Amino acid sequence: MNRTHKLTLMAMLIAIGIVGATFIWFPAGVARAYPVQHAVNVIAAVILGPGPAILIAFAIGLLRNLLGLGTILAFPGGMAGALLAGLIYRWSKKKSSAVIGEIIGTGFIGSLLAVPLAQFFLGHGGGALFFIPAFLVSSASGAVLAWIILARIPKEKFKI
Repeated sequence: MNRTHKLTLMAMLIAIGIVGATFIWFPAGVARAYPVQHAVNVIAAVILGPGPAILIAFAIGLLRNLLGLGTILAFPGGMAGALLAGLIYRWSKKKSSAVIGEIIGTGFIGSLLAVPLAQFFLGHGGGALFFIPAFLVSSASGAVLAWIILARIPKEKFKI
């Protein structure tokens, strides 16, 4: 995959994440669940690797915040999930491992990273377990969606 192809694919995934956040969300405890963000994280992690997946998650979080579609909590969840999904997929080469990486990365690690951010920027941190259920629901729904999509793509298409 040449550089132009890779950047174009990254831009398309960012666009899908932004449009998906506009139309597909549901309340999940203390936060809103944006499953398309997590589906994009897993797809980017599998096809492009952990580095580009983190950049895509950051760009989606930044644009969602600038457009008023999200909060500062989009950063720790999205980026931690993309990183872990990419690293675990790189190690195992199994799509299901990327799904599990997204759920653990966002649902547990990202939710724990959200506590100090929420305290500093939003004025309330809650407890360490405050964000876990919402982040788990959001990441699990999106990761399963990505798994369904990736099951339809032949493995030869994942070569970079």
